[in-house]
Amino acid sequence: MAGRGHSDSVRPAAQDPISACVWVSAAVHRYRGHMPAARNKHDIVIFGATSFVGQILCRYMVDRHGTDGSNVKWAIAGRNEQKLTAVADSTGADVAQIIADAQDADAIAALCASTKLVISTVGPYALFGSKLVAAVAEAGIDYCDLTGEPQWMQRMIDRYQDRAVETGARIVHACGFDSVPSDLGVWFLQREAVARFDEPCTSISMGVKAMKGGASGGTVASMMNMMDEVSADPELRQVLGNPYALAERGDRTGPEQPNVTLPVHDDGLDSWLAPFVMAATNTRVVFRTHSLLGHPWGDDFTYGEAMMMGDGLGGRAKAMSMSGAMGGFMGAAALGPMRKMMGRFLPEPGEGPTPEAQENGFYDMRFHGTTASGQELIAKVTGDRDPGYGSTSKILGESALALLESDAAGGFWTPATALNDDLIERLVEHAGLTFDIV
Repeated sequence: MAGRGHSDSVRPAAQDPISACVWVSAAVHRYRGHMPAARNKHDIVIFGATSFVGQILCRYMVDRHGTDGSNVKWAIAGRNEQKLTAVADSTGADVAQIIADAQDADAIAALCASTKLVISTVGPYALFGSKLVAAVAEAGIDYCDLTGEPQWMQRMIDRYQDRAVETGARIVHACGFDSVPSDLGVWFLQREAVARFDEPCTSISMGVKAMKGGASGGTVASMMNMMDEVSADPELRQVLGNPYALAERGDRTGPEQPNVTLPVHDDGLDSWLAPFVMAATNTRVVFRTHSLLGHPWGDDFTYGEAMMMGDGLGGRAKAMSMSGAMGGFMGAAALGPMRKMMGRFLPEPGEGPTPEAQENGFYDMRFHGTTASGQELIAKVTGDRDPGYGSTSKILGESALALLESDAAGGFWTPATALNDDLIERLVEHAGLTFDIV
């Protein structure tokens, strides 16, 4: 990170992975710089508490921390007072309420002045999130969200990174199922590879072995808005097609990366693979992590994500079916008239799975890594709830708590670079995730 505004440390040679990991820990977690005056009434404000995931997060915060402020002083915020009161009643969130509209810059600034950290669940973020990020960067406080919109994340990084460094604001996007299991899964596997082999993995393939969960109206809305943006500005295709789009400026090129769009067999995972809809976001977050850390896994590091369909002829047939379905959906979504028609049948923002479906959901992700000398290692990351809501709400809550206690400097970080092992421990202890070596 030397020369990139985050630290005055000197990065060790990339071929010394143990020294690199030590340097990373010291360089990322340094003094924060200019902190705002002690004027914050709250530790955390949940902005968008009336959203579907916001309500689940409120229940989690009540169960985890109560409402008396003895552990964490938190509040809820939204634009509609009646809906906010209804959410407080239904979730037990008997905490302070703040009325603020995402498009009201003055109200957002006042909200930021009242707290140390804002959790935002208000999406699509490209439509409703920019004023809040700008206010956070100006106020020098902390922020996390659950966005999966890489074009918007790049926009925020490029606009406000320098100001966040100046004020000490720590901003961490993608703190839900997008993209914590992927980002921390890679971090965990690399940590284990260095400990066992004295070298990192230069290539990692992540396969979703199993997953069960309801459709996310918010994710669908974000995807459709992204398609609208591309239709209005075709140059965005280059951003969305670049796996290094979220890397630091000046570091947005690199070796060609795997991109599963058609069935392919992965010998390391022993499975046929099909496209994974979240790969376009998760891979870019992982490459931002690699960029922020100064390429400790090598300049030729490769990473890809896909769905595991199983081995043999049956797995191949499933991979072909999934690939065809995914290609058809994305092709239709790229056409304006079809997007409007699809919108009649797809979940709306605020809609999501029932509490029973959330409880019965789960996911199982496998990370196969290979080192430069040919050593192989497989890590497994699992979650015990519906990924888009039940698990995401817990991940988001624990990410906020970890960020409050992080000593990372100001700037835009990823979950792995700002929160790393502390967040892993919190997720295992409180949020139903596991991180294991197979």
